[in-house]
Amino acid sequence: MADFRTHLGVAAAGGAVVAHGGWQAGLWTAWEALPMLALVTFGGILPDIDADRSKAIRLIFNLLAVPGVVAGALLLQGRLDAGGLLLACGAIYLGVRYLAGALFSRFTVHRGLWHSLLAAALCGLISVAVSQRLFAQPDTLAWAHGLAVALGFVIHLLLDELYSVDLTGARIKRSFGTALKPFDWRSPGNSLVMLLAAVNLLPWLPPLAPLWALLAQGAALWR
Repeated sequence: MADFRTHLGVAAAGGAVVAHGGWQAGLWTAWEALPMLALVTFGGILPDIDADRSKAIRLIFNLLAVPGVVAGALLLQGRLDAGGLLLACGAIYLGVRYLAGALFSRFTVHRGLWHSLLAAALCGLISVAVSQRLFAQPDTLAWAHGLAVALGFVIHLLLDELYSVDLTGARIKRSFGTALKPFDWRSPGNSLVMLLAAVNLLPWLPPLAPLWALLAQGAALWR
């Protein structure tokens, strides 16, 4: 499979193309292009959240702790004084960074459910909801953020599959087919739970019309 640097570099390159192309097409401003670059890059390492020991999992949970702290601060700011809020935010950071990371290591299998298109869709939808609900982004930009994460995620899966083909030895490795799959065939129960989680996000998402318009504008750029 591709290593951490390869996933990070290729996703960053893809993010740069998307961010610059969307800016030139007027889909977002130059400042709004920067989060697009960051989100595609983040999505490019996100599938390795199921790796027990890797640079990716440490970086992922460090990054996830930031919106966790922001959400906690927004929810608790009217209920706690400054000192209590600071302690609560510190606890949230440590909980996301260490406890959540340990739980993922314990209950996930590498190249399992988190290496699937279903997981890509779920992470994209979560990103849309967080972008709009937590950071108050416009509907179109929120959908763009979700698509950026999902795109980076799929780039990761494609790289893993490409590295499963040994062109020099003209053979296919045993890992072929374990990354770019609709869901985890070996764990249908967990896949169903993930699907239900994605469906339950629907009430938290913005209207679909901006998504269709964004996709139509993006498709027009390739003509």
